[in-house]
Amino acid sequence: MSNTVYVIGHRNPDTDSVVAATAYARLSQLRGKTNYVAARAGKLSPQTEYVFKRFNVEPPVYIPDLIPKAEYYMNKKYVAVQGDVSLWEAAAKMISTNAPVLPIIDDKGTYRGLLNYNAFALNSFKILSPRRDEIFLTSVSLIEKTLKATPIVEFDADDYFKCTIMVGDDEPATFKKLIDERPVKNLVVVTGDRYDIQKMCIESKVRALIVTQDYIVSKDLVELAKKNHVSILAGHDSTVKTAMLIEYSSPVSAMADTKSQPVYGTDTVQKIRPLLAESPSRCLPVVNAKNKVIGIISESDLIHEANISTVLVDHNELHQAVEGIENYRIQEIIDHHRINTFSTKQPINFINMTVGSTCSILTRMYRDSRVPVPKDVASLLLCGILSDTLILQSATTTEYDIEQAEYLAAISDLDIKELGNDIIKAGSHIGGRSADEVIHQDMKEYDEGKFKFSVSQIEVDGTREIIERRAEFLERLEAERKASGALYCALLATDITVLSSVMFIASDPKFESLLNFPKKEEHIYYMKDIVSRKKQLIPLLSELTSKVE
Repeated sequence: MSNTVYVIGHRNPDTDSVVAATAYARLSQLRGKTNYVAARAGKLSPQTEYVFKRFNVEPPVYIPDLIPKAEYYMNKKYVAVQGDVSLWEAAAKMISTNAPVLPIIDDKGTYRGLLNYNAFALNSFKILSPRRDEIFLTSVSLIEKTLKATPIVEFDADDYFKCTIMVGDDEPATFKKLIDERPVKNLVVVTGDRYDIQKMCIESKVRALIVTQDYIVSKDLVELAKKNHVSILAGHDSTVKTAMLIEYSSPVSAMADTKSQPVYGTDTVQKIRPLLAESPSRCLPVVNAKNKVIGIISESDLIHEANISTVLVDHNELHQAVEGIENYRIQEIIDHHRINTFSTKQPINFINMTVGSTCSILTRMYRDSRVPVPKDVASLLLCGILSDTLILQSATTTEYDIEQAEYLAAISDLDIKELGNDIIKAGSHIGGRSADEVIHQDMKEYDEGKFKFSVSQIEVDGTREIIERRAEFLERLEAERKASGALYCALLATDITVLSSVMFIASDPKFESLLNFPKKEEHIYYMKDIVSRKKQLIPLLSELTSKVE
């Protein structure tokens, strides 16, 4: 599976931005690029929420930021084992997959511990110790699987017990004495073609008897084992090899490194770096909020390119993009705004057109690709165009926008005027909404030389209510200006009934003194025939900003 490509609009996204992300992700998927995912960098505005609900389309996934996190660098192709797997089987998986660690999970995928080479080496040292009677946890079933042995008689095969191993190669009298010194309920004896030793073990009721090198166990001993509740396994290897392998039958959970805690997929790279440095293997499992393993991350993963990249729609200025975007490859930009100076490490596809809506560009891309526009996507695209062009009445509207809107209206069987009024009305109500919410609904930040400023915009069906709340809006604009260190912060309230606007501004006095627009009240200006932030207002403000000393 290819890395995830997030198609994402600007911060404080408007309808055009969110719909464009949705439409381009869907177009990519229809063209076989199933790793493209629509995303948004902010809360849905009331208008955008209305549009997606009306046409029953799931909104893009919300990504508050793209600050580097574990999930963006982890290896999703990991190998995990359940806790009841033998150490031998787990080690074989580590070697065959070249995995530095093995997460240990339960049957629901929940993280329980970690097997790393450090833990494995410590266990191997114990196995190679001359103290062959070392006690360790295992089960008859795990011994059978580890040895690839054939069960002749089995009792309570899956029950764990604290095993002690004995090799039956002594004289009978000596061996009998050794058995009597040990708790037989946990004793596993390994022996070869020794009828006397085999019988002695069964009569003593040891836990299990391992007969090596495919030697045949006599029928009378098999019957005696059934009577005395003794398990018998027929192994293939030598006595020495069998005795060593048995200790690798211990369940991997018993060998787990429980000190190395997993990291969460949402943990930042800054947070996990020291944790990786402290890990014996410089590698840790990654879990989700439910503690289920979703990947593995190592120190070397952090120096590689992330497993995500991005496509920007409806913006190209990085300070308008989701926080952290500079850490990832930008594959494409599709926009209709001014181009800001920035550089990329690789060549990219950059589509920028002087049209009224990014959704107009997306519509043409569907047509040029000869991909039929799904009806729900056509409905959304039409909404995006009508929203960004004020029902094709904004100064930014072009013949290109009108053509695409008419094409979409035919596909979706929607009336342009009626739909436009519906969506504009859905976003024009400010009653019950705070000034802060309205200002941040569609706010864009700009750089002009050494100064930065922001301009928010909202469409209303009359400016009386917003002017009555002028003190509240001016106060929040000033708070935003101080918090961001901006030269000024403005709110353009566009009256859709008369296609003009009023502008509220909180500004450094040296900038506001340059404004020559008709003043309605202190810090409020009447903007006759101004309805487009992009084409009409920003060029005026940018020119004035450049004059500030």
